Amino acid sequence: MGSTAQGSIVLAFDVGGSYVKAGLVDSRTGMVVSEVARHPTPPGGKPEAVLDLLVDMARDLPTEGPIGLAFPVVAKSGVACTAANIDKRWIGMNVQAHLQARLQRPVAFLNDADAAGVAEMTLGAGRDRQQGTVMVLTLGTGIGSALFVDGRLFPNTELGHLEVGGEEAEHRASAKVRADRNLDWVEWSAEVNAVLAAYHALLWPDLFIIGGGVTENWSHFGSLLVSRAEIVPAAFGNDAGIIGAAMAAAALASR
Repeated sequence: MGSTAQGSIVLAFDVGGSYVKAGLVDSRTGMVVSEVARHPTPPGGKPEAVLDLLVDMARDLPTEGPIGLAFPVVAKSGVACTAANIDKRWIGMNVQAHLQARLQRPVAFLNDADAAGVAEMTLGAGRDRQQGTVMVLTLGTGIGSALFVDGRLFPNTELGHLEVGGEEAEHRASAKVRADRNLDWVEWSAEVNAVLAAYHALLWPDLFIIGGGVTENWSHFGSLLVSRAEIVPAAFGNDAGIIGAAMAAAALASR
C-alpha cells in the first residue's frame, strides 16, 4: 500500500466457526472505516461455500491491493494445516492460492488468533508491552491463542486444544460453551480461570489480553477473572481479527 490515506485502506476477512466478518481497515491506525459485514459461516464451513461467500463479500466492499484473511487454522505458507471448527477438507488446501485465484489479488493468510494478537500488540491493549511474555486469547466458538515474547509472535500456538482437567480448554471455557451449557458469568468465569491457570503454569505470561465477541460483556465477568498474570480486555474486541489481517496485508504490499 502507498502512504496516502486512501492507499492504507485494506479489505480484511476474519473467518470463524460461527461467523465470517469483513471490513475495510485503515492499516496505519487500526480504525475500521466501514460497517463490519457479518454473515453466518456456511453450514459445516465447507471450502467452496466459504470461498464463494468471501468473493461475494469482497464485491460488496470494493478496494484495490492485497487482502487480509484471518482463518481458524494453523496457517503455514498459505496452507491450512488443521481445521478444528470448520470442514476437515480445508486441511492441506492452499487457501491463500485459492482466494488469490478467485479475486485476482494478493492475499495475506494467517491464523485468526495470531491476527488478533498482531492488532492488539501493535495498536491495542499490548502496544506498550514489548517486553516479557503476553498471551492474547480469543474466546469465541473455540479458544484462539497468540503468544508474544518481547513483542515477537510465536505463531500457530493453538493452545485452545490443550487438555485442562481432562477436557480441551475450548470445550470448557469458550464463549460457545457458556451459551451451550447456559452457564452464568460466575460459573463460566471459573472455567476460564482454570484455563488461565493451566496456561500460566506452563508459559508464565506477564499479561493475558482477553478478546473475542464476549468482551462486549466485560463488565459482567472481567472482575471475576483471576491469575498471577495481569488480565485486560482486548482494545479492539471482536474486530481485532480483521484489523490484524489488514496489517498483514499491508505488510505484504510493502515488501
